Amino acid sequence: MSRERRLAQVFVLLADTLVDEFDLVDFLGILAEASVELLAVDAAGLMLADDHGVLHVMASSDDRAEILELVEQQHEEGPCLECFRTGQAVIDADISRWPELASSGGYLSAHALPLRLRGQVIGVMNLYRCDPAPLGQQDAALGQALADMATIGLLHEREMRGYVELTSQLQHALDSRVQIEQAKGMLAERAGLTLSAAFTAMRSYARGTGQGLTTVAQGVLEGSLRTSTLLAH
Repeated sequence: MSRERRLAQVFVLLADTLVDEFDLVDFLGILAEASVELLAVDAAGLMLADDHGVLHVMASSDDRAEILELVEQQHEEGPCLECFRTGQAVIDADISRWPELASSGGYLSAHALPLRLRGQVIGVMNLYRCDPAPLGQQDAALGQALADMATIGLLHEREMRGYVELTSQLQHALDSRVQIEQAKGMLAERAGLTLSAAFTAMRSYARGTGQGLTTVAQGVLEGSLRTSTLLAH
């Protein structure tokens, strides 16, 4: 399949996600995975800032990317933090500039693209490559377009919930992320799955039943969604 056709499919999927029961965390997860599919990158992640200006991991393309995002958050250094502080994209950065990152993921280059809302940087999309070669202008531009889609998702959620302060909106997304992580761990333990497989099962059930990922996570945590039902679907 050509990249142009796959790009069209991804944007249709994102549009459907916006129209259906909207779940910001799931939406950002789709964006992270789509970035790896569509761009010449090996991993992607998205981080949003809370009302104290602290970045939090919201979505990643895989477990290894999530670990790298958490290392950035813990050590408060890396392309994501630099992009967030300056408001400027960081492209083709040698990851050896940040020793903690270089030893954590096996990637050689990093790219960070800002999520802007009316001039305010509210988050960052991170892209990682095992290849030190330049990303390329076309991929960098498409990456920024995908980052802009994350901002559109935030605006959409605000409209769906009625006007709320940005900080309250982001806090709700962070709370949803915590619920999903807790449910993922609980399901993995109950069903004997890896965390990655548990998350995939939850998301497949959510999409197959037209529910938000956070709603499914709540069902797992509360016990109203049986493990056998979720896995059978």
